[in-house]
Amino acid sequence: MKEQNSIDYNRIAAAIDHISANFRSQPNLEELAEKVHLSPAHFQRLFTEWAGTSPKKFLQYISIQHAKRLLKEESPTLFDAALETGLSSTSRLHDLFVSIEGMTPAEYRSGGNQLSISYSFAGSPFGKLIVASTPKGICYMAFEEDEQLALESLMDKFPNARFETGTDKNQQNALLIFQKDWSRLPEIKLHLKGTHFQLKVWESLLKIPMGRLSTYGEIAGQIGNVAASRAVGTAVGSNPVAFLIPCHRVIRSSGTFGGYMWGPVRKTAMIGWESARAYAD
Repeated sequence: MKEQNSIDYNRIAAAIDHISANFRSQPNLEELAEKVHLSPAHFQRLFTEWAGTSPKKFLQYISIQHAKRLLKEESPTLFDAALETGLSSTSRLHDLFVSIEGMTPAEYRSGGNQLSISYSFAGSPFGKLIVASTPKGICYMAFEEDEQLALESLMDKFPNARFETGTDKNQQNALLIFQKDWSRLPEIKLHLKGTHFQLKVWESLLKIPMGRLSTYGEIAGQIGNVAASRAVGTAVGSNPVAFLIPCHRVIRSSGTFGGYMWGPVRKTAMIGWESARAYAD
């Protein structure tokens, strides 16, 4: 068994090295599988098991990191950046950025200069909050009684964006989560920017049902990295959208609730509030 694990590890390490060195040619699954002498299906399963993501996704992350460095350090045209990254067109570069970074290449290069964010303040069962959105969805939500501090924290997240006060449909739908009627919750849209690992953790949080709890270890297992409980805790603590992404539903394996960015008392109140509604339904 140990010998087989060593063989599998060496194969995946070789595949990762090949992707890293040859991402400009955008190698496909068949090419990568042949490189390590496996069938495409077997290679796909083995790579996902060891790397925690598919070969295609890994190639995308390598490509996007290269494109980000180019846009930040060398300031090429978007067309040149796409070609240098091995992508066939600027539209592929655009799609890659939107799917992974939550913003376009132009928005990334400008540090958010072209990002327009509207924000408003609202009350909730757990105190006053600020909610902010782009035309694509909710990008920030946090509990804060002091409006000036709340606005400063928002601006720290998006230092080059344009801000204006206002409540749009995305915000209105998001705030419905604090009401009894949950029928419109599918209309909530999110516009998030984070690392691949953070996005995977936040996606797992969204799958925890109301009234239920999960642990950091369970989340780590769900994203395919059982040894990453500490890193999961860091990603949970970086959640930019309070309550909508329910990081309050994650507790320690000991059963204690643990800390919470917006206060442990508020976390306890949220868990109780949701449990009462879940059991009532």
